[in-house]
Amino acid sequence: MDSAAAPAAPRRSLWAHRDFTLMWSAHTVSQFGTQITFFVIPVIALTRLDASVTEVGLLVAAESLPFLLVSLPAGVWVDRWDRRRTLIIADLGRMVALATLPVTYLLDVLSMGLVLGVAFVIGLLTVFFDIADQALLPSVVDTEHITAGNTRLEVSRSVAQLGGPGLGGLLLQALAAPLVLVLDVVSYLVSALLLGGVTRRRESVEPQAAPPRAKMWTEIREGLRFVFGDVTLRTLAMCTGLMNLLGLGGALSALLTVFALNELKLSPGSLGLVLTLGNAGALLGALLSGRLVKAFGLGPVLVGSAALSGLPTLLIAMAQPGAASLLVALAIALMASGIAVYNVNQISLRQAITPPRLQGRMNASMRFAVWGTLPLGSVVGGVLGDVLGVRPMLWVLGSLGIAACLPLLCTRQVRSLRTGPLGGSDLGPPPT
Repeated sequence: MDSAAAPAAPRRSLWAHRDFTLMWSAHTVSQFGTQITFFVIPVIALTRLDASVTEVGLLVAAESLPFLLVSLPAGVWVDRWDRRRTLIIADLGRMVALATLPVTYLLDVLSMGLVLGVAFVIGLLTVFFDIADQALLPSVVDTEHITAGNTRLEVSRSVAQLGGPGLGGLLLQALAAPLVLVLDVVSYLVSALLLGGVTRRRESVEPQAAPPRAKMWTEIREGLRFVFGDVTLRTLAMCTGLMNLLGLGGALSALLTVFALNELKLSPGSLGLVLTLGNAGALLGALLSGRLVKAFGLGPVLVGSAALSGLPTLLIAMAQPGAASLLVALAIALMASGIAVYNVNQISLRQAITPPRLQGRMNASMRFAVWGTLPLGSVVGGVLGDVLGVRPMLWVLGSLGIAACLPLLCTRQVRSLRTGPLGGSDLGPPPT
């Protein structure tokens, strides 16, 4: 008797996926350390080095400038190299660079120039880490798990945003600001060790043999042509670029810490608590992302979340000393929830419509376009904050935030999307 064909083996749940768990854990540990660092470094500049608003803007710009300078060739290299090894080297490099700040503080030679240089080096290595991180996920998990995987990664980022500033604020009450960065140094080491345990990578997306270096610009052009020749990717790049120019990481980042400490008279610990409460919105947004897409459709959710990420800046501009904490926390919560929903869906959509061999270059081209606006926003925000005043600049940023969603709203191919890129699912509970 002929035997029946054996049924296909069931797909593993991500909760039981060893390699994704290692990757996810590394991502989570690194994000916690990074959020502490993002909170502490401006505090160092303001409290230890008497930085001006312009200098804080330059500091924020130094972290993001490498995305403008090296994203495109980095995407080619990431597609040529082993992506897991790239992540490990980037983690170890960031660990060494960041360790120089507490060491020089203890030696009493810490300076603004050194802080700016370290911020630039960390930003440079983060370019390679972020491009390789997004390119590695589709090779670690099966195609139908990409949206769920991105959701879990976004939850980790949201939880880190929720707990990192609060933990940083508490630590600042007990330790000098540069010494708090030791935690981030350790987090990069732990992340590298966890990534070292990832073994499963599908052959279809393994790095190919390195082509001749003469083809570098040919490959860069191929990535740019793919991104800007596709209406969906092009529109996402325009929208995300505007969000970054005006928001957190860009102009708003150059102003928020200065506004809170100098004008609202919050202590670093109080600011950490405010950011912790506000960032709860990011966790809620990441958890509800899939349900929102099912209820309203992918296109409307992308448009709405893009608008929600910018408008709350107006609430921050309204804050006054004495009653500022709750209003700023509410504004950050609304902003963070919009960013989380937007990120889960736009990253999953990008990955789903990109061939495996172009994942690195697609991410690099997108990073070049959307993160390239960060240093411009930081510098302009810092300079105009000094010239016009911090509060007036917050009103300007909040008003312009309305425009961030317009590229999506005006593009029928995006606003009419109804389902997630892979019939995406929201984050569910672990199997019992």
